[in-house]
Amino acid sequence: MQEINNTQYFKVQKDQEIAVKDIIAMIYEALKEKGYNPVNQIVGYVMSGDPTYITSHKGARSLIRRVERDEIIELLLDYYIKNNFES
Repeated sequence: MQEINNTQYFKVQKDQEIAVKDIIAMIYEALKEKGYNPVNQIVGYVMSGDPTYITSHKGARSLIRRVERDEIIELLLDYYIKNNFES
């Protein structure tokens, strides 16, 4: 038994951080596997914030909740601009 005067240490393990682009890729694949149009479903989610646009297949619905919608928009817009307007 440990002494009452000693400080106990407790360390909480953080969830593994996954990049937004990787989350979008995993969600895209899960939607595709289930026969949905991934672009339409992701747009529906981004516009409404309703996670039911995303299938729960392969944990995709839980994954989408790990990122903010503005992060998704920023990622997509950044990719679009870099691939269409920058040399």
